[in-house]
Amino acid sequence: MNRTTETIRSEVTGESCLHVKHESGLDIYIMEMPGYHTCHALFGTRYGSINTQFRLNGEADYAEVPNGIAHFLEHKLFENEDCDAFAQYAKTGADANAYTSFDRTCYLFSCSDHFNESLEILLSFVQNPYFTKENVDKEQGIIGQEIQMYDDEPSWKVFFNLLRAMYHAHPVRIDIAGTKESIAQIDADLLYRCYHTFYNLHNMALSVAGNVKADEVLEICDRLLKPCEDQGLEQVFPEEPYEVKEKLVYDNLPTGAPIFNLGFKLRPRSGLDLVRAEYLASMTMQTLFDTSSAFYQEMTEQGLINSEFSVDAPFTGEGYFAITCGGESRDPEAVRDRIFEVIADAKQNGFDREAFELIRRVGYGGMVRGCENVEVNATRMINAFIAGIRPFAAAEILSSITYEEALAFLREEVDLDNASLSVIRSK
Repeated sequence: MNRTTETIRSEVTGESCLHVKHESGLDIYIMEMPGYHTCHALFGTRYGSINTQFRLNGEADYAEVPNGIAHFLEHKLFENEDCDAFAQYAKTGADANAYTSFDRTCYLFSCSDHFNESLEILLSFVQNPYFTKENVDKEQGIIGQEIQMYDDEPSWKVFFNLLRAMYHAHPVRIDIAGTKESIAQIDADLLYRCYHTFYNLHNMALSVAGNVKADEVLEICDRLLKPCEDQGLEQVFPEEPYEVKEKLVYDNLPTGAPIFNLGFKLRPRSGLDLVRAEYLASMTMQTLFDTSSAFYQEMTEQGLINSEFSVDAPFTGEGYFAITCGGESRDPEAVRDRIFEVIADAKQNGFDREAFELIRRVGYGGMVRGCENVEVNATRMINAFIAGIRPFAAAEILSSITYEEALAFLREEVDLDNASLSVIRSK
C-alpha cells in the first residue's frame, strides 16, 4: 500500500497516536488504549453550514449552493437503496449518531463489542450516497418541521439573532439547517454535487480510539476506502467587516424571563494561532465572570442574573471569532453595561492573577483527565484535523499560556465598541 505512517507523541501528556495518510487520500488517526472496554470512531469531513461557495480544479467560477445543504446531506446519507445505517448498527449493538455544525459534518459510533463490523458499516454508508426525488422531497418536509421547531426555541433564537447582529455577510449568520425557502431549492443533483465535492477523502478524516488494533482498522480501510483524486477544492467567503452589524437586537417569544446573549466580535484566526487565542479568551472571560468572580456575586445579589448565567466557549471557525456569554435577566442592558465596566477596569488595571492561574490549572487538569476517556480522545483527534493542526498541539499550547499573555490579549483584542446584545422577551 502507498501510505505514510507516523507515530505522534505528546511531550506534555505522554499520549501517542498513529497517523496514517492513506493512499485513498484519507487521514486516519488511531489511538490504541489497551485495557479499555469501549471504542469510539468518527468519520468526518470539513464541510459544514458555512461552506456554500466553492470551486474545483479547472472551474473558472465559484458555485453557490443553498443554505442548509450540508445538514440536509447528513440526514440523507443514513439511507441507502436497501436499508438505513441505523438498522445495520442495531445488529452490532453500536450507539450511532451524526452531527453537522458550522464547519464540519461527522458520523460516529461507540461500542463495546463488534467494533470491526460497526466500522465497516460506517465506512460503507458514508461512501455510498443514494438520493432520489422522492426521498429528497420527503426530507424537505421533515427538516422544515425541524427548522420551525428551532425558530420557536428561545435559547436557539437568541443565539442566531446574536450572530445576525454581529455578522454582516459571513454565512455563520445563517441557521445550520437553513431556512424553509433555502431547503426548498435542494434536489438530488445538488446533493450529489456537494457530496462529491466535500466527501472526497482528501477532505476527510477517520478518528478511532479505545480497545482497537491499528492493524485491523487499517485492513478494513484498505478494503473499503475508495481511492479518489484530490480535486483542489477552493472556497470563498463574503468579505466581512470588522465592525458588528447591530449593537442591540430584541425579539419576542414566550419565555418566563428575558434571556440574552452578549457577544464580542474579534479578529478571525486560524491554525495554532486560533487555538491559542481560544484558550486566552476562554480563561480570561472565566476569570472575570465565572461563578467565583466578584461580578457574579454582585449581579446575583442585585437579582440581575441567576444560575443560568454562563460564559460560553469561544465561538470560532474560518472567518469568524467571537466570545459570548448569556443567561436570564430582568435588565439585560444593565448586565451588559456592568460587563463592559469590568472589562474596561481589567484592561486598565489587570485582573486576579491567582484566579487566572487556578482556572488554567483546572483546565489543564481537565485536559489530562480527558486522556482517560475514549470518546474524548477520538474527538480531540478529529478536532485537530478540522483545525489543521497536529494532535496534542492544544495540550502543549495550554501548558505554556501565561497571565501576561492573557492580559495583553484582553487589552489588544477585546473591543467594547465591537459587541452585540441579543435579547428575547415575551410581548
